[in-house]
Amino acid sequence: MSEQQELQPVFSIEKIYVKDLSLEVPNAPQVYLEAAQPEIDMQLASEGKQVDEGFYEVALTVTVTAKLPEKTMFLCEVTEAGIFRIENVPVEDIEPILGVACPNILFPYARETVSNLVNRAGFPPVLLSPINFEALYMQQRAQQAEAGNA
Repeated sequence: MSEQQELQPVFSIEKIYVKDLSLEVPNAPQVYLEAAQPEIDMQLASEGKQVDEGFYEVALTVTVTAKLPEKTMFLCEVTEAGIFRIENVPVEDIEPILGVACPNILFPYARETVSNLVNRAGFPPVLLSPINFEALYMQQRAQQAEAGNA
């Protein structure tokens, strides 16, 4: 019985933390006098790596840029990271866990950090829409496969 318990898959969150945080308001104070609605652009990047036996760090970087036609209002970059314990999981399942499950856990924390940081800079909070990390992961895999065949 104890041998069977040892072979049970393990997935747990050990720690979630802000790994890096940056905010730039390059055109302050004039930008605060603008009445136009900025165009908001969001970029995502995620990477996972093993940090110890059974422990992985996943870092999700969210970059949000607000631009007016001729100037940048702000640039906010947040890297939210987590340490996850993953054991007794087939090797082929590790990558999807690091690329889909972990970013899904980290994104709400990153979204809240971005919103708070932008608000503290004197702008209305930015509310980022939910992300389908499974679709992003599948798209990246397809691009990697295509690049490998080229």
